[in-house]
Amino acid sequence: MSKNVLVVDDSLYMRTVIKDALEQAGYRIVGQAANGEEAIDLAFELQPDIITLDNILPDMIGTDILKVYTEEGLLSKVIMISAVGQESVIQEGLSLGAKAYIVKPFTSEQLLAEVDKL
Repeated sequence: MSKNVLVVDDSLYMRTVIKDALEQAGYRIVGQAANGEEAIDLAFELQPDIITLDNILPDMIGTDILKVYTEEGLLSKVIMISAVGQESVIQEGLSLGAKAYIVKPFTSEQLLAEVDKL
């Protein structure tokens, strides 16, 4: 059974890159969000298996979204994807429950390696 994925990134280009890579690998993209509010609403509405979460969104940051997911008991596995590669930010994301943290730019292979681990 293919896994359902929610893609969260404010860049349409990045969402498309992630979507195309995952779909080619057999994952099903069930939703896309361009901001934090959509990311939260869609996550609880769709209950995806996996969420790829950008850390810098127009209305909030990914780690704050992660806190909401955790507090509300969302079971989706989250992979953070961000241009912010500072160790402190990566550690915060992982401590808040992200299963992986991918720094942009990344290759499709890197993305799939992390997603496949889940």
